[in-house]
Amino acid sequence: MSYSKRVLVVGNGGREHALAWKLAQSPELEQLFVAPGNAGTVSWNVAIPAQDIERLVEFALQEKIDLTLVGPEDPLSLGIVDAFQKAGLRVFGPNQTAALLEGSKSFAKTIMEEAKIPTAAWQVFVDSDQAKNYIQAIGAPCVLKADGLAAGKGVIVAQDLETALQAVDEIMDGGFGSAGKKLVIEEFLEGQEVSLLCFCDGITALPMVPVQDHKRVLDGDQGLNTGGMGTYSPPPIWSKELEANVMRDLVVPTLQVMQERGTPFVGVLFLGLMLTPKGPKLLEYNVRFGDPETQVVMKRLKSDLLPIIWACTEGRLSEIRLEWNNEVAVCVVMAAQGYPLAYTKGVPIRLPVVKDGSVIFHAGTDIREGQLLSSGGRVLGITSDGETLQEAREKAYNLVQQIDFPNAHYRRDIGSKALL
Repeated sequence: MSYSKRVLVVGNGGREHALAWKLAQSPELEQLFVAPGNAGTVSWNVAIPAQDIERLVEFALQEKIDLTLVGPEDPLSLGIVDAFQKAGLRVFGPNQTAALLEGSKSFAKTIMEEAKIPTAAWQVFVDSDQAKNYIQAIGAPCVLKADGLAAGKGVIVAQDLETALQAVDEIMDGGFGSAGKKLVIEEFLEGQEVSLLCFCDGITALPMVPVQDHKRVLDGDQGLNTGGMGTYSPPPIWSKELEANVMRDLVVPTLQVMQERGTPFVGVLFLGLMLTPKGPKLLEYNVRFGDPETQVVMKRLKSDLLPIIWACTEGRLSEIRLEWNNEVAVCVVMAAQGYPLAYTKGVPIRLPVVKDGSVIFHAGTDIREGQLLSSGGRVLGITSDGETLQEAREKAYNLVQQIDFPNAHYRRDIGSKALL
């Protein structure tokens, strides 16, 4: 079906800017709206928060929106898809039950168990003393995860017993709010982490390009966990054979189990993988486009995004053929001073004119009285591509140097591991 469509993107981060940037290139697009958006999407913005589901439904009905694409995990977990479908609106994303794959770590582990998916050994706790006894028994290193949503920061990798025991208190004593009422403790897996995002229509899944994320705030994977300080695609460790194995052993069984449970998964299934010496193991599911993964994925997507999303909502994904650019893409996140802890807001930013095909994706930005200001922790995603990783990195870091953003910090080693 190809007629011009009115499309709404829900969210306000770098991911949503990247999705809007790609959708805006579609010949099938009539009009685009982003709610609430940021300074990068200013010409499409609608002042409705992503969590205000009632107003978003009203807006979509009023504006005769043909398709809504939900970016962040919070509205998905709050049931935005159910609300839109109840109102007779076409929406891309999992319903509230299917969104538990990200909204509850213990639910995700139960699905992995049912689907016989290779993953780390695990236990769930609601009592901190029992959790500490378990840690004393298994020793360190181990991984502790708040069960609920914690904005990508609810995971603590404890290299020693003292850190692990402290982490139990940190998670379960309210440091992560209601997300920490349950605690999942997992064995520590060694290897390289890779993210693989897949388009899903409930039955069929099509893989996107693999991405490597840099979660720690400082160079050399040091410092605190963040929502992601940069990405590149593709990692050299990835192969077509590995992709086929992951699709067969991890993705297809997940979709089958979700379908058998009566909650078919429609949307983006995001696999956080650890490539161990014993083969790929699943660390976690996310139920939406990743951030900052989407920035490099959209830079490499040659196909029109709009018909792909539309096909997912109609159960016709098997008819789609995805095309990708062969270039390597790199995204470097520029963050506000203090991030991922308390950070400065309202810092004036001046951007250069970009001439080499790179894109500055906005995340935590705002415009007041014509001035571009920082409004979040992760502020900009400088995204470049090139024939080689070296070329893409040079373009991205050259552009970072030209941005006037006082006291911003960023990692200088995005993708450098792959060069070794």
